[in-house]
Amino acid sequence: MADFYQHGMITTLQRLKERPPGEIDEELVAITRKRHTVLLLPALFSEFETPSMPVIIEELKQVRYLKKIVLSLDRADERQFQRARELMSVIPTEVHVVWHDGPRMQELYRELAANDFDIQRPGKGRSVWMTLGYVLADEDVYAIALHDSDILNYNRDFLARLVYPVVHPAIDLEFSKGYYARVGDRLYGRATRLFYIPLIRTLKRILTYNPFLEYLGNFRYPLSGEFALISSLARGIRVSPTWGLEISLLSEVYQRTSANRICQVEITESYEHKHQVLDKTQPETGLIRMATDIAAALFRILSQDGILMSQSFFRTLYTAYIEESRIAIEKYHALAMINGLIHDRHAEIEAAEIFVSSLQIATEEYTRNPVGIPMLPAWVRVRAAIPDFSDHLTEAVRLDNSL
Repeated sequence: MADFYQHGMITTLQRLKERPPGEIDEELVAITRKRHTVLLLPALFSEFETPSMPVIIEELKQVRYLKKIVLSLDRADERQFQRARELMSVIPTEVHVVWHDGPRMQELYRELAANDFDIQRPGKGRSVWMTLGYVLADEDVYAIALHDSDILNYNRDFLARLVYPVVHPAIDLEFSKGYYARVGDRLYGRATRLFYIPLIRTLKRILTYNPFLEYLGNFRYPLSGEFALISSLARGIRVSPTWGLEISLLSEVYQRTSANRICQVEITESYEHKHQVLDKTQPETGLIRMATDIAAALFRILSQDGILMSQSFFRTLYTAYIEESRIAIEKYHALAMINGLIHDRHAEIEAAEIFVSSLQIATEEYTRNPVGIPMLPAWVRVRAAIPDFSDHLTEAVRLDNSL
């Protein structure tokens, strides 16, 4: 059983007990008659060939409170697009598929580029952003939830707990971030445990008090891919097209609403999905690239806040991070031992040392180009530049789904 301690500025909604199956769903059915809610589900077609998607589809068949499900499908040819539609068709809820590799969507990407929007970097960030634009084109949508498609132990309760805080009329919240324990026979979540959290704590030591770092330090699983938010907030948010997606999202939410209207919710006790590779010989892939993008995004956000970062600052950062990560490793070693989990202290230390190289690469990238890869624009800006773009996007998805 979780504790109920509220440890900082972010409201934390722990999982204190098991409610009867379907009880939250029943509440949401009544609430969402007026507060229409959409699930945005990003997926590569390859994820339909893994054990996770059949589980997710089976669970979503039982969800009755969603207005629609929008599948953001990437890396799929026409045959795979049709196959994904077929597999999703068993869900009673209305399902729309945004086929990013299709000719109609590609034409829309070209239209954006012709209007000087920098959207040339493909990936999850861009696909989620474009699909968000499609969802926001429906003015009747009150809230949007998003979760990944590689969750092996998915349960519909994940989604219900994620959505509940932002749609319930008696709870005055606009953004909900999911958290959970990444644990099996050992502790997972290395990017969060060994890189992100020690990095935030290191920055707090160097910069003393910074309200944004205090905010980031309050999230129990800041790199999770699960969140929900109201549409009026989503319209003004920019996102990063890189692995810095989650950090950029938290930053945008911080800038556009009060911390009192942000929460994190424990959606499950444990969570199992695919694990990224950590290979020091391949710095452009896996966890090393992820950590590099996260650090670079964080440096740029701090610079926007007026923080000066010199070469001496970065030198201090590297050594202080090494010490902070070693402290974290000792804590996780004790946690693993008391719970009878496998824990390779040497491998954890090696991972932290590899993450130092991510910090160094991120520093070089930031120093060379402080602006970096542009954020994908807020949809209010796109509508200002191309007033009928939402209509084009809606029609493209409609035509694709009528094939």
